[in-house]
Amino acid sequence: MGAPRLLAGLDQVPRLDRVAHLTEHGQLPRYRPDELVALAEDIDLRGRGGAGFPFARKLRAVTRSARSTGAATAVVVNGSEGEPSCLKDTALLLHAPHLVLDGALLAAAALDADEVVVGVTRTDVEQSVRSAVAERGPGGRRVRVALLPERFVTGEGTALVSGLNGGATLPSGRKVRTSERGLGGVPTLLSNTETYAQLAVAARLGALDYRTAGLPSEPGTVLLTVAGSTVVEAPTGTSLAYVLDLCGTEPGQGVLVGGYHGRWLDPATARSVQVSRQALAAYDAVLGAGAVLPLPEDTCPAGEVVRVTRWMAEESAGQCGPCVRGLPALADVLEGAVAGGGRAALEAVEARMVAVRGRGACSHPDGTSHFVASALSAFPDEFRDHALGSGCGRRVLGALPLPEDESPERLVVDWTLCKGHGLCVDILPDVVRLDADGYPAQASMPVPARLRPKALRAVRRCPALALRIQD
Repeated sequence: MGAPRLLAGLDQVPRLDRVAHLTEHGQLPRYRPDELVALAEDIDLRGRGGAGFPFARKLRAVTRSARSTGAATAVVVNGSEGEPSCLKDTALLLHAPHLVLDGALLAAAALDADEVVVGVTRTDVEQSVRSAVAERGPGGRRVRVALLPERFVTGEGTALVSGLNGGATLPSGRKVRTSERGLGGVPTLLSNTETYAQLAVAARLGALDYRTAGLPSEPGTVLLTVAGSTVVEAPTGTSLAYVLDLCGTEPGQGVLVGGYHGRWLDPATARSVQVSRQALAAYDAVLGAGAVLPLPEDTCPAGEVVRVTRWMAEESAGQCGPCVRGLPALADVLEGAVAGGGRAALEAVEARMVAVRGRGACSHPDGTSHFVASALSAFPDEFRDHALGSGCGRRVLGALPLPEDESPERLVVDWTLCKGHGLCVDILPDVVRLDADGYPAQASMPVPARLRPKALRAVRRCPALALRIQD
């Protein structure tokens, strides 16, 4: 709580085991079911995975379903993060897994749930959560960890539940309420990793103390992933510009908020808007899963959007026409337009977007279409100039993160220029190591895709201009 802060550099601090967790946070208080619902309502706790659905309403819905059917209940933690621009849930589960388990077990006690299941998509996250479960010892409610395919659509509610039930990790295509029929066919409370962590924090603080941070209308904090590489906790109401500055970046040509189903903010808006649902809604934007992606001045916006659109088309569930044919066709016509296809090609992009909207088995076609539409609105001159053949002359630097390629790019040092300033290791400690004389220990270092934004920052900020990124 308090001022915005880097979460102690979660890629550098030790993982909190059970003892360290209790030392830091103390024992978890007990709550009766009605007290937990009241707490969630008092702090207006909402899902942090994208939709922002009120958590108290989820609790009530599962309770009603269980009472009407006489069935058992279950609790599911959605720890999948198929969005390449998001790391906040991964950071929590790698470094503070007990905080997430506390929240999930608190909800399970309120619902008298038989089982808690944590669905994840990374093996390192799986191991961290398994270790946390083991550290709690025998007794208590059963907690299970399940490793699912790492895909964009895995995090969709029905896809996650299907995977946990042993089926294909694909959206059902039907309006299925997990509160009525979820894990094993029983009423299930399904929410995002951060949501359970926030519940655990609020349970310890109480509603009044929790509300001392953030806005009166939106109390508390949010976790943001900035530029695909830095996780920040910020009270709601914080200036987005301040968050960017804290992470050593700026709005650049614009800022994409909400990830690849999100919306673009122009630089002026990004410098003035607050981090809150209400403030972003004024610009038809949402925080979603907390991704904040500034676009640097030295990359091509149109090329960046084409690259992401192509990846989104490949990440579809492949179950309906808009995904199987519509999204690849949208990526094709967008790529053709940016390659100099003329005004007719831009008109074809508009037609393809209309063709996929409202017709998909899940929200993926709509989200991808809105991403492209927002980009066309945010960068109209860029797309027009590319379509008419002049373009912008800039390379596509991959500032919008996508999963790692088999052969990652490399950060290369020009020894004729390097003066041993050491700023590169401050910005990129996971890649650069210094030798005894204070110079980079290697002339060429692989850069994982998730750290590319930081590598670009290191290149731009090198006082001697001694760094470059090489394919």
